[in-house]
Amino acid sequence: MIRRILTFFGAVLVTYLLAGLLASNSALNSIVALGLPISLGQRLSANAHDLLGMASSLLPLVVIGLLIAFLIATLLVRRAPRLRLPLFALAGAVALVGIHVALKLTFDITPVAAARTVAGLLLQGAAGAVGGYLFARLSHRSEPDPAELAS
Repeated sequence: MIRRILTFFGAVLVTYLLAGLLASNSALNSIVALGLPISLGQRLSANAHDLLGMASSLLPLVVIGLLIAFLIATLLVRRAPRLRLPLFALAGAVALVGIHVALKLTFDITPVAAARTVAGLLLQGAAGAVGGYLFARLSHRSEPDPAELAS
């Protein structure tokens, strides 16, 4: 149980970092497209600033979204255990996309600017998919390989 909880928070952290970095760099790339240069130091500083700034808003939403998505994926995996990895990856992707779509439909806001475009929204979903895949891989009790038992 402890392992699963730690794995969950690891997946949340990875998802949040990826989603936050993708969002931050999307905004920075828009500035570069306007012809303004951004140094590596400025990029790193902006990334750190954005990750800290989004920790009070996006991070709790990622925790809640992934918790709901992973609970549903767990129920589905009981019926289709061979689909564990794709189901959890899909659950993570749906959670992140769902967060942004729900905020837009409910409050007419898109707090993460990158999610205002289809490409940006898909990248946010990809961050969730990575987190879901990571959770599925690390939380699963691996069974010993029959070939290893024979030797």
